[in-house]
Amino acid sequence: MPLNDLFRALAVIVLWGLNFVVIKLGLDSLPPMLLGALRFTLAAFPAVFFIPRPRIPLRWLIAYGMTISFGQFAFLFSAMANGMPAGLASLALQSQAFFTLMLAAAVLSERIKAHNLAGLLVAAAGLLLIGVQSGSSMTTTGLILTLCAALMWACGNVITKQVGNVNLTSLVVWGSPVPPIPFMAMSLWLEGPQQISQALSHVSGTAIFALIYLAFGATLIGYSLWSRLLSRYPAGQVAPFTMLVPVIGLSSSSLILGENLNAMQLLGALLVMLGLAVNVFGVALHRRSRRLQGS
Repeated sequence: MPLNDLFRALAVIVLWGLNFVVIKLGLDSLPPMLLGALRFTLAAFPAVFFIPRPRIPLRWLIAYGMTISFGQFAFLFSAMANGMPAGLASLALQSQAFFTLMLAAAVLSERIKAHNLAGLLVAAAGLLLIGVQSGSSMTTTGLILTLCAALMWACGNVITKQVGNVNLTSLVVWGSPVPPIPFMAMSLWLEGPQQISQALSHVSGTAIFALIYLAFGATLIGYSLWSRLLSRYPAGQVAPFTMLVPVIGLSSSSLILGENLNAMQLLGALLVMLGLAVNVFGVALHRRSRRLQGS
């Protein structure tokens, strides 16, 4: 991969890794459902007037918007508003890789290989270790909601597999007009007109920055760069970069928000990262070991 494309990949990882700290900052001023409605409204308009709609049936576009956009971030924003630290959220959300494996096996009849299962078990042990350490630094509710967000992301991944080869930026932009309506409905129901009015009338500069970052940085710029990389290189060469997202998420949350893991949570985080590594690199490592044995 040329140096300029490597920089693009790292830029995406930094944008997505910092995303969790920015969400936390946005939630200081805006309630979670309102934050989601505003984020995807900004991501959709005016971008839909400049980016062609993907050539997929409307039902798949709505399904994508309701899962990977509304479902994922409704749960994630709620999790972080209910005691889930930004750094641990960036880590636990990566369990979407294993939910995707299981859903693809159930819905698309894809086979789960031995290294996938091994990675799943190791990562599950790490998440369990993190979960039993819930307390002042993390709530059980926050962890459960984050795992629900990961499940919604996985559902969106399976939908993306179903629609086939499509421009990712176009799909993200045209999926963005879907979530503002359910987000606003949930905001009116859970947060109420009074809280919405108060939040909008006292919105801070930090919240405005968070909205701009989430809509344009993490969503439009991030997915545009990612789509460009996927169009140039095999998915297997590009996808492993996402393993750096929780590294950025954990380190930035520690530096900016002062979040720190205790020893058991750190061990759990390392197990999750190890499980992800086994899942991503398992086949390559197995082939290399067989070549070494045969030489």
